[in-house]
Amino acid sequence: MAHRSARSRWRQRWLDYPLQAAALWLLYGLFRLLPLDTASALGGRLARYIGPRLAASRKALSNLQRAMPELDAAARQEVLAGMWENLGRVAAEYPHIARLWGRGGDCRVEILGSEHLRAAAASGKPAILVSGHLANWELLSHAAALHGLPLTLVYRRPNNPLVARLLDRAREAIDGEHVEKGRNGARALLAALRAGRSVGMLMDQKFNDGVPVPFFGRDAMTAPAAAQFAVRFKAPMLPARIERLEGARFRLTVLPPLPVPEGDTEDGSEGAAHALLVRFNALLESWIRERPAQWLWLHRRWPD
Repeated sequence: MAHRSARSRWRQRWLDYPLQAAALWLLYGLFRLLPLDTASALGGRLARYIGPRLAASRKALSNLQRAMPELDAAARQEVLAGMWENLGRVAAEYPHIARLWGRGGDCRVEILGSEHLRAAAASGKPAILVSGHLANWELLSHAAALHGLPLTLVYRRPNNPLVARLLDRAREAIDGEHVEKGRNGARALLAALRAGRSVGMLMDQKFNDGVPVPFFGRDAMTAPAAAQFAVRFKAPMLPARIERLEGARFRLTVLPPLPVPEGDTEDGSEGAAHALLVRFNALLESWIRERPAQWLWLHRRWPD
């Protein structure tokens, strides 16, 4: 067993990882050469064809069946195909992030609720922007920076170091400081808030050390940091929704800060933080129900 495990690790490091990275670098180069709309459409078409055939789709279908049992089998398959198409478009849009914001003359992102970003920037205090893996989630950081609110964002680094290097390169065009998920990332977020800088977090992934919070009628292990920081620093927690309208065009809606329950102490309380998490998960669920194909159903969001 140990021999097979060592052999499997060797194969992963010296065969699987390089092949995966080579394929992704090739696609990235192709998408970069193509016009934005062509790249986005091609990425979506390829992923829509290949994605549903991958083993990972079984988890997505299981999540869909449990979260939205009102959908029949055909409807779940259509949501699955749409999810893969959106994911393929996101991948193909990475080389064109700057063009989505109008470099070249055509801004592809409509922003609603920008007054909430401006108010947070004018306050001189840190804010916490929270969202999920909706439509093209990479747009959040630049929207905040445009309104004087540069973000420190936490992300999960891919296991494949060669793929991680590609994503690091792609993110060079994205405003904000990116820190890796984990203890070092948590310390970086804390340091940013203490220095008066704002942070951004995607709160829809499973977090084993998190707290159970209702999500689609079942408890989901949810990272509590954003809510804890909001209570501790008295920082406004601004929910942000991203929608893909058509092709490579988007709407980003920033909502007013979630109200913090009354009677909280300055350093925060678990009850206040949990109440914020409940409110955000309910909001996120409502967004997903409206456009289920634009959420990343691949996460192991709930305990089996």
